[in-house]
Amino acid sequence: FEFHATAMSGSEVQLENLEIRPGEAIAVNFALMLHHMPDESVSIENHRDRLLRLARSLSPKVVTLVEQEANTNTAPFFHRFLETMNHYMAIFDSVEAALPREHKDRINVEQHCLAREIVNIIACEGPERVERHELLGKWRSRFTMAGFTPYPLSPFVNATIKTLLESYNNNYTLVERDGVLLLGWKNQVIIISCAWR
Repeated sequence: FEFHATAMSGSEVQLENLEIRPGEAIAVNFALMLHHMPDESVSIENHRDRLLRLARSLSPKVVTLVEQEANTNTAPFFHRFLETMNHYMAIFDSVEAALPREHKDRINVEQHCLAREIVNIIACEGPERVERHELLGKWRSRFTMAGFTPYPLSPFVNATIKTLLESYNNNYTLVERDGVLLLGWKNQVIIISCAWR
């Protein structure tokens, strides 16, 4: 097994950056990064779909997608504001249950990750807004248009993850629907995870 990291934005990735060797098995993992790629709503350079087509051209054995389940990409401001508040309220609530308020890790996550994302979604427009989450249905359309088909997840892995989550807090939910894992807090879906080939 080899892993090759590239120190660049996903928008800049080209085939020559990937060090692909003929005949090797390739897995592509899009974990919480595609929502940072500008799409057709930002400019004529649709890096989101270009990156999916690039991944498809590699004929990978599997492609995984993990993204936040929220509609903050093309929604008008008021709907984006409401969506952001509802989505991040569930995240903050789950953090509240996991770590005490004065815990250093909690403070770091809240100040340096979550707060920055919220400010970017609400206060920025155009290319300056890099937090552009989409709902599962839109991701499905993008993957299908790029030539991918859904790849079922392992029931054993799903059950293991569900058991692990329940050991942290029983307010976490994990549901599999049509081959997609939906991770939530108190029945509000926060993260989706699925596989394609």
